[in-house]
Amino acid sequence: MDSESREVFWKVKSLAEMSFSEWESLCDDCGRCCLQKLEDAESGEVFYTDLACKQYDLEKGGCRDYKNRQNLVAACIKLEAEDVVQFHWLPSSCAYRLVAEGSALPEWHPLRSGRPLAVREAGFSIVGNAISEELFPGDEWEERIIQWVE
Repeated sequence: MDSESREVFWKVKSLAEMSFSEWESLCDDCGRCCLQKLEDAESGEVFYTDLACKQYDLEKGGCRDYKNRQNLVAACIKLEAEDVVQFHWLPSSCAYRLVAEGSALPEWHPLRSGRPLAVREAGFSIVGNAISEELFPGDEWEERIIQWVE
């Protein structure tokens, strides 16, 4: 593979064709998938709250124990290429969803910008925009529904 193809692997490979490191590099670390979500049982519409998973580091960003996240949080979903049809719940800015839909990555994505903190600078990170789920019981989550500006 030439260097141009390597640089834009997300344009030339399907999610299923990506190596583990390519797959992991698609994540821009925005943390939006770590927010608690509510789904309307009738419509299937997914609503995001501003409540981050208890394992999410609200100061530094990222999961406190990424490797063991699914053992620590039963509801933690591991994204896999074979589940692409279920990616509708991911934020519209998510690289996994964008690649699955054949769309371009945003300019601020670290793979394009070369800057890991660009996601925060662009306002797409939950760091500074979320609070811990532990502060609210589940029956109060509906009051925490938010709309992200895309």
